[in-house]
Amino acid sequence: MEPSEACGGFVAVAVKLLASPAVRVGLSISVATGLYGISFGALSVTSGLDFWQTMALSLLLFSGGSQFAFIGVVGGGGSGIAAMSAATLLGMRNGIYGMQLNALLHPTGWRKYVAAQVTIDESTATSTGQTDPAEQLRGFWAAGIGIYVLWNLFTAVGALAGSGLGDPKQWGLDGAAVAAFLALLWPRLKGREPIAIAVVCAVATVAAVPFVPAGVPILVAAVVAAVMGWFSHGRSDEGLEPDVDPYREHQHQHQHRGADHHQGGHRQHGADDGHQRGEGGTPGAGT
Repeated sequence: MEPSEACGGFVAVAVKLLASPAVRVGLSISVATGLYGISFGALSVTSGLDFWQTMALSLLLFSGGSQFAFIGVVGGGGSGIAAMSAATLLGMRNGIYGMQLNALLHPTGWRKYVAAQVTIDESTATSTGQTDPAEQLRGFWAAGIGIYVLWNLFTAVGALAGSGLGDPKQWGLDGAAVAAFLALLWPRLKGREPIAIAVVCAVATVAAVPFVPAGVPILVAAVVAAVMGWFSHGRSDEGLEPDVDPYREHQHQHQHRGADHHQGGHRQHGADDGHQRGEGGTPGAGT
């Protein structure tokens, strides 16, 4: 194969992938999530970890909530066991995601190990937000790999710049991750009850900060959300809605084709009626 043909084939594949609604959503989430890896890198080195330890957390652990919990405990003077315990508790949700995605996507061979590494909140949400199996697969890999690459890239940027930034709290980096996640989440809340749960969890987190060790307030918020969700009696259509409807355009085209088919059926029916009238000796018909 000529180099020009190979290049043309690659471009065609890239264009086809970018036309996928799930891929577009996955890439947009990748950029938004990856960017606040800067805050993790900067906070990690100022919490006492060096550059390579920071990068090891992002490359191997790769779970934003767990990573922030880990450095929060370490930075607060907690032991390594306490830091690992907080990170593990927050990371347990990824195991549940893994079971769900394994049943949904059926990865095989080496893909299982890669899929396990990039199974996080965002890749799970992007995948399960689709209804078409092919789009579920594209959304998962687009968000998972996209975030993995950008998260580690910006972690390195933050870690290298951390010592030059001074105290990250002066720049608001200690709240950057929370603010970014809230910015992604809040516009997607649909219904009064989910918004109320989010507000109560935020208040519980702030109230718990002065009284519990670092990394625990987010666990308090998780427990509050779970309890409220368990006793919830909200409508089934309330909760989170996607940033875009991936199938709106597809549904529109389907409806358009259905309308054309319906009109074509009427035209055909009319032609058949005319033909029958002609054959039946309708006055004026040819003899």
